[in-house]
Amino acid sequence: MRILGVDPGSRMTGVGIIEVNGDRVRPVYFGAIKAGDGEFTERLGIIFSGLQQLINEHHPDQAAIETVFVAHNASSAIKLGQARGAAVCAAISCEVPVAEYSPRSVKQAIVGRGGADKQQVQHMVGILLGITGPIQNDAADALAVALCHQHTQHTLSRMAMMQK
Repeated sequence: MRILGVDPGSRMTGVGIIEVNGDRVRPVYFGAIKAGDGEFTERLGIIFSGLQQLINEHHPDQAAIETVFVAHNASSAIKLGQARGAAVCAAISCEVPVAEYSPRSVKQAIVGRGGADKQQVQHMVGILLGITGPIQNDAADALAVALCHQHTQHTLSRMAMMQK
């Protein structure tokens, strides 16, 4: 099974694809869709088409997208939500089911604490996937979302088997 993880951003959207085979997980692709500084609607189009292209190239079975985190600026949160919407629509238009995870639950699944910082997430993603070189923050966050989804799905399937 292949899982696409997405860390949405209006200028830079992190993407990562992992492949799960039993208990083995390996990275397939990771990077970022650079939407740049142009008109906002054009950036949304870049995110949408970039994700569609990635999906058509790597054929993920499922997608996992981080939910919007509201911190300081309502305008930024709205733009982030629209970038996230472009990512969800890209996956759905390619018939890839989408799951959603909060930043806190992703950090909890990867690091063991919901308040972990970016460097801790980046470090653990590298360890879990055997990536020895540096991983860009946006790509590491996207891989973390994919790993969170894999972990959640694995746990749910184990619980379902225990109930039988």
